[in-house]
Amino acid sequence: MIIEQVSVFLENKSGRLNEVTKILGDAGINISAFTIADTSDFGILRLIVSDPYKAFEVLKQNDFSVQTTEVVLAKTPNEPASLSKLLNILQQEEVFIEYMYAFSMNDEGAVTVIRPTRVKYCVEMLQKHKTELLGADELYEL
Repeated sequence: MIIEQVSVFLENKSGRLNEVTKILGDAGINISAFTIADTSDFGILRLIVSDPYKAFEVLKQNDFSVQTTEVVLAKTPNEPASLSKLLNILQQEEVFIEYMYAFSMNDEGAVTVIRPTRVKYCVEMLQKHKTELLGADELYEL
């Protein structure tokens, strides 16, 4: 369904990513998935974590610029053309995607993290097409 993703703005300096992972680890927060988008001056670290609200707080306390955003988690088989089928549904239903990233669970399938412009509409359209969606609880059981 809809879950909270944590986004951290990082200066492009050696060790900044390690600082984030250490802070989260020391707080007992597990990272399930992440992606980094960068420019020459800064990067945006996007994380799916076991406790996004606690992650937000501990990172803020350590002077990181952080925010949470809603994303949708779609589960698909880990086989050829699965992503294409998912994207066809989104295109057909005119769901605009700001960004997305994915991770494989081998035989258990793959999870695609989707940041659409209209989150609830995206969920409705994926449910209409019987796409398996994951909630936070289900994700952290994987």
